Amino acid sequence: MPAVKRGLALRCPNCGEGKVLHSYLKVNDECPVCHEELHQHRADDGPAYVTILLVGHVMGLALHIMWEYWRPEPLTMALTLSAIAVVSALLMLPRVKGMIVAYQWAKRMNGFGRS
Repeated sequence: MPAVKRGLALRCPNCGEGKVLHSYLKVNDECPVCHEELHQHRADDGPAYVTILLVGHVMGLALHIMWEYWRPEPLTMALTLSAIAVVSALLMLPRVKGMIVAYQWAKRMNGFGRS
């Protein structure tokens, strides 16, 4: 669990100080602080699927609450929810990728356990 929390914070799963990502979604080959190798990760499409799942559930709840209590015009509601969904997905995607890389590191998946 500590490694997953570090991954959500975009930090190295080993030391918690170095950065996992060096650009928006590009994983460092190794931690700049402790030199733990991170290039073995196989996150692939997992972060995108998890992000869509989470954002979709939150937007479904937001749609229900907006319609029950506010009753905006359909265009207003569509634009508001679309903007919230795009911003939240863009903010969440790198953190989910860091979490998945950290989970793989913690479980020694995809070559992380090899010396």
